[in-house]
Amino acid sequence: MKGLSAQTSRRNPAPAGAAPDWTIPQRWADYTAAEHEIWNLLFRRQVEQLENRVVPAFSRGIKALGLAANGIPRFETLNERLQRLTGWTVLPVPGIVPEEIFFHHLAHRRFVAGRFIRTAEQLDYLEEPDVFHDVFGHVPLLADGAYANYMQAYGEAGVRAQPGPALAQLARLYWYTVEFGLMRDAHGLRIFGAGIVSSNGESEYALVSPDPLRIGFGVRRTMRTEYPIDSFQKNYFVIDSFADLVRLTADADFTDIYRELATLPTIAAGVKMPNDLLFAPNRP
Repeated sequence: MKGLSAQTSRRNPAPAGAAPDWTIPQRWADYTAAEHEIWNLLFRRQVEQLENRVVPAFSRGIKALGLAANGIPRFETLNERLQRLTGWTVLPVPGIVPEEIFFHHLAHRRFVAGRFIRTAEQLDYLEEPDVFHDVFGHVPLLADGAYANYMQAYGEAGVRAQPGPALAQLARLYWYTVEFGLMRDAHGLRIFGAGIVSSNGESEYALVSPDPLRIGFGVRRTMRTEYPIDSFQKNYFVIDSFADLVRLTADADFTDIYRELATLPTIAAGVKMPNDLLFAPNRP
């Protein structure tokens, strides 16, 4: 869960060995054979799990960027392909970055990714995002033009936001789209959020479990809704397309939205509101 979704820290100096913008060398040659095999295991497992569950743009991104079960990707090679497609770059960082650094990078089409990879004991749960979550979960969709535009617009909104409630509201928007978003198409619901895409258990739960609410996306409804960080989600928000997501967010006047939300209470996760449009789960 990158950036705000992982509770970014307040302003802090860059750690030792990092540049002022918190970036570090990937040091690809330092990865061990065991670490590469963790990537391969996770990659094979998730590709199989996601078949017919993920949005087509994700699968196209995997192919276009050459991601495979052949070890942790070299960022230089990955970036050559990604820059040609949408102008984005992936930059390694030592861990969770301050929110102003995170927003600044997104606004300039730079996605920060953890350099380390989880251990064999952490395959199914990890508190801090690693290179598998960030690269496998997030980067394939950055090869899609509309999604890439949304991510830049989100970063620009963060750069403009003042400290206070607005940042928490933006965190909810990121959480329920970039990390845990669903999309509907003619075949039912599909996954696109990186937190689901990179989770073996939640990639099934999000689509077929009868427990969570699946709510039609609305900017204000999403930005009012709280979320758990240590369990499967109690609700998901469903968009129609990335182009529609861009239209509803990039073109919105967030100053007016913040002003309106300041007069409204937050909504607990898993609570149905009277005007919610709900979607049924997919058939198992």
